[in-house]
Formats: sequence, C-alpha cells, structure tokens
Amino acid sequence: MEQALQHYRDTIVSATANKTPLRLRGGGTKDWYGQALNGAILDTREYAGIIAYDPTELVITARAGTLLSDVEAVLDKNNQMLAFEPPRFGAASTIGGVVAAGLSGPRRQAVGAVRDFVLGAVLMDAKGEVLHFGGQVMKNVAGYDVSRLLCGSLGTLGLILEVSLKVLPKPFAETTLRYEIGKADAIEQLNKWGGLPLPISASAWHGGVLIVRLSGAQAAVSSAKQKMGGEEESQAAGFWEALRNHDNEFFGATTGPNALWRLSVPSVTPPLALEGEHLVEWGGAQRWLRTELPADAIRSAAEQVGGHATLFRGGDKSLGVFHPLAPAVGKIHRHLKNAFDPSGIFNPGRMYTEF
Repeated sequence: MEQALQHYRDTIVSATANKTPLRLRGGGTKDWYGQALNGAILDTREYAGIIAYDPTELVITARAGTLLSDVEAVLDKNNQMLAFEPPRFGAASTIGGVVAAGLSGPRRQAVGAVRDFVLGAVLMDAKGEVLHFGGQVMKNVAGYDVSRLLCGSLGTLGLILEVSLKVLPKPFAETTLRYEIGKADAIEQLNKWGGLPLPISASAWHGGVLIVRLSGAQAAVSSAKQKMGGEEESQAAGFWEALRNHDNEFFGATTGPNALWRLSVPSVTPPLALEGEHLVEWGGAQRWLRTELPADAIRSAAEQVGGHATLFRGGDKSLGVFHPLAPAVGKIHRHLKNAFDPSGIFNPGRMYTEF
C-alpha cells in the first residue's frame, strides 16, 4: 500500500506544481452526479482493503478503494449493516465514493445520513501530506467536523484515503405495509406517524400507493403493524432494494428535458404545485420530481417552503446541478476549498463551477 500512497503523492505534488486538474475517482458509478468531469483520472481502487473491524465496537475502518460490496459482505456475516443504506449504482461502488458522494438510502429517515456515521477519515491534501481527522469511537471528537465535511464534497477537498464508519446491528424483525392513498393524505399521515413511537425505518409514496417499512424488535413491529393497519407488501425486499439503487420504473433513464430533481423540504410541506411525476421519501422530507419544468421554477418552489433542489440526473447542467449558495455560505465554501486545495486541482467545478 505504501507504493500506492507514493504514487498518489507524486501525482498530486506534480499536479499542484503545474496547476493541472485531477479527477479523483473510485469505481466511477457516480460519474453522472454533479457538474462536468474534469482532469486526469486518479483511481482510488488500488488503495483498498479493510483495515480494522471489531463487531463488538460497531466500527469498521477501510481504505477508500474498498468495494462497498466487500464492506457489506463482512458486516453481513456479523448481522450488521451500514444503516444509512448507501445507494450502490453498480458493483464497482467504493466506500470512499460513498462518503465523497454523501448519498443515503431509504433508512436515512430513521437513522440519519452518511455524515452521521463517519467517525474519522484520512485525507491526502494538495501538498501530498496525509492528514488524520476524527477517530474510531464516538467519544473521540477531535477533528470530527472535518471528517463530516468530506461527506458530499465530491472529492473537491482532497483525496480520501481511509474512513471509519459506525455500523449497526440488523433489526430482529421487519415488515412492510402498503396503503392506497393520495399524496397529500400520505404526507399528512406520515407526519402523524412520525410523532408517535413507531418503528418506521423507511417510507415511499408514488402513484397513489404508500409503502412503509417497520424495523426493530418483533414485539414492536407486531404492535405497530396492528396500530397502523394496511396490507403487507409481498415484494418488500425487492421494492426497497430497487428504491435504494434507483432500479425501479420511476428512476428509469432520464434524458433530454425530462430531468430528475431531488427536493429537500420540511417533512410537513404539502404537495408542491409542480408539474411532473412525483415520488415522496423520508417521511415527506425528500421529494423526487421528474419534469420538464425550468430550473428556476423548481428552485423557487423549494425555496418558498424553506428547502432546496438538486438536479440529480438529466437536464441542463449548465444551469447548476446544486442549489445556488447564499453569499455567506458561498464564501465559506471558497475558504474551505482554498484551505485544502489552494491550487484548485481536485475535481475542479464538480460541485460548483466557480471552484
């Protein structure tokens, strides 16, 4: 592994000296996410392997190039999981890419996002120096915020070398319930349930059907099922797996003006008056929209309810994939970029075109 580190160091130092861009990439399963790709590829997959894992400590540490499937296979043997259910988007997905993209799956509404499970990280900066942040236990908070900062940074701050993640035991019992219900009523009902001690671990509404997953102790799941009613979903495992990896009909190929948008809004927000096909997740807090509407109309609607909108797939990326930053927030982003990557060599323009 030292040879791989030296290769990374030499490549980065040379790129910094010549101010030539580098495209940090693992398996490339999320190349479509974000703005245009730029620079010579620096592949993380040669730096792979699980460094430490003690099931009793509920922590796993792995090099960035380690396949997500390898991490999940090891956890599965001990009946544990990455509770935030990161989307795979392909067999080549790496654990470094999971953190860099910062995307979470259906269980995020119950357990939190990727950043909530990152305990520590090792980063190589634009000088080729290896920096350590955080640790392998929750009580070690030194540099903890920097580790979280890397989540969703899309490789713009430096080369992630290692990550330490908190893991959780798999639930003892799970069941999925199905309801025939309109969108407005579904959002209202989800928020009512959200205020009750129910073991809801995921939810999704689309096309007049609400699907809700219950996870936890058998007694808790059985009790909640009796209180909530509904019909059991016979294809539950396949449904949640397809939703997690965007393999279902809703997330089909998106080309041309029919773009896929992800809106983050307060969960109690009533249905937005936006033309297109909708899917609601995370208890109402995440709204997916397939539409031909212009970006400004979508972002304006999200802003009016205190949310934001991301152009996830398709559409015109020249208008900006991520929601425009407020001036003060944009200033913070620029300072962070300058602190970690003053020469601007790491994935330039991947998040925002100006840095």
